Amino acid sequence: MSASIEVRQLTKRYGATAAVQDLSFEVHPGRVTGFLGPNGAGKSTTMRAIVGLDRPTSGEVLVEGKRYDQLSRPLRHVGALLDAKSLHGGRTVRAHLDGLARSNRIEGRRVDEVLDLVGLTTVAKKRAKGLSLGMAQRLGVAAALLGDPKVLLLDEPVNGLDPEGILWIRALMKRLAAEGRTVFVSSHLMSEMALTAEHLIVIGQGRLLADSPLEEFISRNSRSFILIRTPEPEKARDVLAADGITIENGPDGTLEAVGTTLEVVGALMARHQITVYEISPKVASLEEAFMQMTADAVDYRAKQEV
Repeated sequence: MSASIEVRQLTKRYGATAAVQDLSFEVHPGRVTGFLGPNGAGKSTTMRAIVGLDRPTSGEVLVEGKRYDQLSRPLRHVGALLDAKSLHGGRTVRAHLDGLARSNRIEGRRVDEVLDLVGLTTVAKKRAKGLSLGMAQRLGVAAALLGDPKVLLLDEPVNGLDPEGILWIRALMKRLAAEGRTVFVSSHLMSEMALTAEHLIVIGQGRLLADSPLEEFISRNSRSFILIRTPEPEKARDVLAADGITIENGPDGTLEAVGTTLEVVGALMARHQITVYEISPKVASLEEAFMQMTADAVDYRAKQEV
């Protein structure tokens, strides 16, 4: 599978500060790729470099095999939502999209299509300064889709959206990826990424930390176990240990069976007639895995009050 976005040894310095250091990864079509990292990790710098807003100190970024400034009519190749409120406040919703369309020789009917797609047809004459954050997000998505591009960059796309809007953008990203497009989305909302992304690029302090499928990332950077609540913990421990299962103490007298399955534990408890109140799998979340992976790469950490 060929890559639509190639980041090759990207370094970007602002004076003595390196926002991104020797960063390399690829983003492939046909799936939603999540872009994660703590605040200050270099995500925004990387996305800006992809669309030519930040010039690399060294290295390069290619979209469909070319630098962004080499693309003819770039909106037809890559669409980006990087700052939803970066709008001319005096222009109407339609005027904003009309200007972008003319600059890339995109037919006027496409403006109507994307307005309908994002649900802004009824406010097409509204000035940008009067838009809520959620409406501005929808307008940003419309602008990104204007050229019907194969590559999409979305930075915090659910920011400001109501629950219906979140469901809409989630379904839209999945549908666009299913059409064979490259969807590269940055977000701090781990729960949303867990529902949307299939693959993850994780960076910290400007360096690559992980490049893997979502499920693999969670399993490698978290701890899953089978929780056992029983009035006979010692007997349960002996039975499980005899079967080669690692047992650890959990809170409130519970046991945690590591490296096994619900079915195996249930069968052993039944065979040895051990009373149990609860046997349940405890699978780590993306948030837990992310916190574990990035624990040493956080630049801005709040003091924890006791």
